[in-house]
Amino acid sequence: MKNVKSRFFSFILYIILLIVSFIFLFPCLWIILASLSKSGSIYSFKGFFPNSFSLNSFHTLLSDTGLYNYPRWFLNTLIISSSSCILGTILVILTAYAMSRFNFKGKKGLMKLTMVLGMFPSFMGMIAVYLLMTQFNLINRLWGLILIYSASAPLGYLTQKGFFDTIPYSIDEAARIDGATSFQIFLHIHLPLSRPIITYTALTAFTWPWSDFILPKLLLKEKNLYTVAVGLMNLDETQFARFAAGSVLIAVPIVLLYFLLVKNMVQGLSAGAIK
Repeated sequence: MKNVKSRFFSFILYIILLIVSFIFLFPCLWIILASLSKSGSIYSFKGFFPNSFSLNSFHTLLSDTGLYNYPRWFLNTLIISSSSCILGTILVILTAYAMSRFNFKGKKGLMKLTMVLGMFPSFMGMIAVYLLMTQFNLINRLWGLILIYSASAPLGYLTQKGFFDTIPYSIDEAARIDGATSFQIFLHIHLPLSRPIITYTALTAFTWPWSDFILPKLLLKEKNLYTVAVGLMNLDETQFARFAAGSVLIAVPIVLLYFLLVKNMVQGLSAGAIK
């Protein structure tokens, strides 16, 4: 009787999970089907889905670059996201490591300050950011966005710090007995052990600039410098299939990056410790 009841609850749980999965999957499926609309307009849809399908929206998106230069926007977004990912990941890991493994005056106060600052929405500082970028002549420059994304990334170091806190201090002590310096301990011991959190940091550092709209809209005024998010928002409402096609293509790098790096996220501390 107990076994039957357990199976029944498991069945109900799976049904609920399937329903929730469908709810989250439906918008993705709909945007893919909308990108294949032959008419290109949302007003010709029959209910939720297009009446007829075609790949014309993808062809137009990539070839018709006179007014809407999607390939250039995609390249701009890739440059910003890749550069921000590299610089931001380095800064976050170094910040988290220093806050986790070293004791210095004002450490607790600095941690409390960053936690308080993290409670405020980022768009509250948009006016100050715009004025600073104007003074440094970084308006309409991709490097301006890269610097902002990279410089603000270390404020979210707490997750990475928590990971470094789980690494036993006995490993550090054993390495110091063998004559290793702090940098050698970090480079040869902690970095190999920290592959999962480095992967997580790199993914988040890449996805934030990749999908961000507010900062690029604020700092990039020339159409050729637009990111994909800003460029797609400037499409006419009659070109919805083109908008949907651009949204599908912008999701491809994120999905590929996730599948390439996800294996590093599931490796535990013990795997690195054995090495």
